[in-house]
Amino acid sequence: MNINATLIGQSIAFIMFIWFTMKFVWPLLLKGMEERQARIADGLAAAEQGQKDFADAQEKSTIEINKGKEQAATIISQAQKRGDEIVEEARDLAKKESERIKESAVSEIEQEKEKARQDLRNQVATLAITGAEQILMREVDQNAHNEVLTKISKEL
Repeated sequence: MNINATLIGQSIAFIMFIWFTMKFVWPLLLKGMEERQARIADGLAAAEQGQKDFADAQEKSTIEINKGKEQAATIISQAQKRGDEIVEEARDLAKKESERIKESAVSEIEQEKEKARQDLRNQVATLAITGAEQILMREVDQNAHNEVLTKISKEL
């Protein structure tokens, strides 16, 4: 194998190319690759953090939903209890009102009964006076016998 000047020139040019590439190009490529590697690592870390935050948020939302359901159940229970109380109060009020109406009706009946008795007494007294007039064939003085009529009406 003969080593000639062309081979030596190509070797020197190749060595200079390698030196130039290592001195000026290679650091730029390494720097770009390191920056990209750092961005990828940051992106992966952010993705992991995002997944962790998402899991935490889901857990918190589940807890809040459960709290909301419990509060809703409590509110519904209280509303139902209050509704039952209102119904019971209405029943009591209706019962009291019916008792009051019943007492009022009984009182009114008693008054009507007493009025009917008084009317009946007056009619009987009038009949008695009329009967006495016919028996005695003379008119009985009503003013003079007013005390007797009152006594008779009270007895009846």
